[in-house]
Amino acid sequence: MKFIVSSSALLKQLQSINGVVTNNPVVPILENFLFEIEDGKLTITASDLETSMITELPVEARESGRIAAPARILLDTLKNLPDQPVTFTLDEETYSIEIASSNGRYKLAGENATDFPRVPVVKGTAPVEMPSSSLSRAINKTIFAVSTDELRPAMTGILVQLADNQVTFVATDGHRLLRYRRSDVGAGQTSNIIVPRKAFNLLKGALPSEATPVRMEFNGSNAFFSFNQMRLVCRLIDERYPDYENVIPVSNPNKLIISRQELLNSVKRISIYSNKTTHQVRLRLAGSELTVSAEDLDFSNEANEKLACQYDGEDMEIGFNAKFLQEMLSNIDSEEITLELSTPNRAGLLMPTTPDDHESILMLVMPVMLNNYV
Repeated sequence: MKFIVSSSALLKQLQSINGVVTNNPVVPILENFLFEIEDGKLTITASDLETSMITELPVEARESGRIAAPARILLDTLKNLPDQPVTFTLDEETYSIEIASSNGRYKLAGENATDFPRVPVVKGTAPVEMPSSSLSRAINKTIFAVSTDELRPAMTGILVQLADNQVTFVATDGHRLLRYRRSDVGAGQTSNIIVPRKAFNLLKGALPSEATPVRMEFNGSNAFFSFNQMRLVCRLIDERYPDYENVIPVSNPNKLIISRQELLNSVKRISIYSNKTTHQVRLRLAGSELTVSAEDLDFSNEANEKLACQYDGEDMEIGFNAKFLQEMLSNIDSEEITLELSTPNRAGLLMPTTPDDHESILMLVMPVMLNNYV
C-alpha cells in the first residue's frame, strides 16, 4: 500500500498531536502513531490510554490500510527533510515502512495496527460550542493553579461547570483558587466534569489562533473536543471536586485598588529579599499607601517599597506567597486590580477592577501567617 504526502504538511500534523506520546508508555505500542488510510484521507492517532488526539489530512492513495508507525524516528526524519512530496510504502504483513524522498530512501519497522487501543466514541450527549479564543483564555486563566498532588486527584484537573447560560472553569491547589466564568456560552444543560491538566495543556497548544468554533461533548467517563480536522478525547477524573464556593469569603470590607503592573513589578523586586522557603511578602495597608516588604532573617536581607493606591478599610498587615501573587497578577489583563480583604488570616480576593464583557475572573489566595500573629 502506498500514499504520497507533503513532508511539511505531515510534519505539522504529527507535531500537533505528538504531545500525547510518552517516553515510557504503559503499553509499548503507544510509542507509535496509528496511520489509517481511507478514501484519500490519512487519519493519524496518538494515545497514552488516558488521552487521545486524532488529526487528518488529504493524501494521494489508491488503497486503504492501517499500520502503527514509530513516532520519534518518523518525526526526526521529517524534521530534517526539505519540503517535498514523499512516498510512503507500507507492508501490512511485515509491518515495514519505507519512505522515499527526492534523494533518499528510509526504512523503519512499524507494528500491527490492531494492537493500538481503540479511541472511545461519544454517544448521546448534547454538544456545547465555544469559540477557540474563549476556551484558550479559560484554560490559560486557570491551568497554572491546578494541583500536582496525586493524593488529591480531583484537584489535578480543572472543574468545568456547565449551566444553561454560562460555563465556569475552576482550578485550585489548596493555596489559591481560580474561577473563570463566561456568560456568552450557554450549555443548555447542567453538569460538572473534571478534565485532567494534561488534556487541557494539549488542547491549549493545538487550538488555532484564528476564531474557530470548538465542539465539546461529555459523557459519564470521557470528554470530547473537536475543531477543524482535530479531535481530542480524554478520560475524565472520576472524583468529587471540593465545594469551592464555601471557601470564597463573602464579606470583605477592606478594598484595595492599585495599578496591576506597579504591584507586580514591586512584588518581583521585593521577593528577591524574601525567605527562599516561604517566599513571604508583607502588604501593609494604611490610608492611601501600600507598603510591600520582605525579609530573610537567615541572611539579614530585607527590602520595602511604598506604592500609591486607593484603599477603603481598616489599617492592616497581611502576608502572601510572592510566587502565587506574581502568577496571579501576570494572568490578569486589566490595568487596575482590586484586592478584597477581611482579616489577616482569611483569604484575599483578587480581580480585575473593570472586567471584560461576558467574563468574570475571581482569584483567591490564602495568606501566609506573619511572625507577629504566631
